[in-house]
Amino acid sequence: MTKEARSVIGSERPAKQRGDSLGAGTTGTMQISKELIKNSVKDHVAPGVAEAQAAGIVVAPIGTSENPSSKVLTLANVITFCRLLLTLAFLVLFVLKVNRPLAITLYVTAALTDFLDGQVARRTQTVSWTGKIMDPIMDRVLLFVGVLGLILTDELPLWTAVFVIGRDAFLFLGNLLVRRYVTRPIDVVYVGKVATAMLMTGFGLLLLGVPVMPALDLCDVAAFPGFNHTEAPLGIWFVYVGLVFSALAAVVYSVKGIRLITAAKRDAAAPKEA
Repeated sequence: MTKEARSVIGSERPAKQRGDSLGAGTTGTMQISKELIKNSVKDHVAPGVAEAQAAGIVVAPIGTSENPSSKVLTLANVITFCRLLLTLAFLVLFVLKVNRPLAITLYVTAALTDFLDGQVARRTQTVSWTGKIMDPIMDRVLLFVGVLGLILTDELPLWTAVFVIGRDAFLFLGNLLVRRYVTRPIDVVYVGKVATAMLMTGFGLLLLGVPVMPALDLCDVAAFPGFNHTEAPLGIWFVYVGLVFSALAAVVYSVKGIRLITAAKRDAAAPKEA
């Protein structure tokens, strides 16, 4: 073998080793990123629980709310998945106006499973991380699909849905910013609970479509049914009240977030005691 050939082979081996090292490093980085995302999600739905599990200091039995299992196929999770199927079936029937009573029945049944899956998980000691993560997602899907159905059938002004989604997106991004400075999530405020109750009641009454209230004749804007010359179901008034409380809740959460960030920065800038 010539000197040149040995030189080429010798130079190829380190290159291959470097490529293997680079590939291993990339894979390791991706695995670390996945773990960080998974832990972040767990910490969001159950603050402190995942950290306690990792540290091995959890004393509660596995399958309880204080010590969720890693199981996926549980009765409670099956019920949660059925909620998704019922929600999608409602949307098809409602938008196509095939059978409105049946569509509403499916929607109400899907809403009731929100209570059922949690009860089943706790009573059978099968609380899982999958359920804890999927349950709030399914709640949002149920609300979103109901609103989408009302918009597609022109029973709810588009701007109301944009407002609610925009407000939720604003609070979500704000929460991510706050969590950079403090680990403890912001406590739920009463005005936010009122907003949710009003919106859910309003959307539910709009799905029923009764009772219909007389118009106030205060404006000629088509985007404000009830305020204009158009009669509107009672539900739209609950939605209007809910939007007002939603805006107030956004202000309260923003103030709380700013105060937490300011306090965290002040504590970080304070001199450390020996």
